[in-house]
Amino acid sequence: MADEEAARKTFERFDRDGDGFVTAVEFQQAMVELGDREYTVGLAEAILKTRDSNTDGVLTFEEFYSRAKDV
Repeated sequence: MADEEAARKTFERFDRDGDGFVTAVEFQQAMVELGDREYTVGLAEAILKTRDSNTDGVLTFEEFYSRAKDV
């Protein structure tokens, strides 16, 4: 997903309240909507931790995109 525009659209699907951050709850809800009914908030928290470079507990677009470029 190296295309920044596509990454931005994907990020916006996860950022449900449009505040520029993805929380674990938002991440979990998006994953459930994408079909993973067993995705828990705990799992979302663990995944976000691996991408949250400034350890503030939320994911910014920059953090999301820096990892998405590698996919």
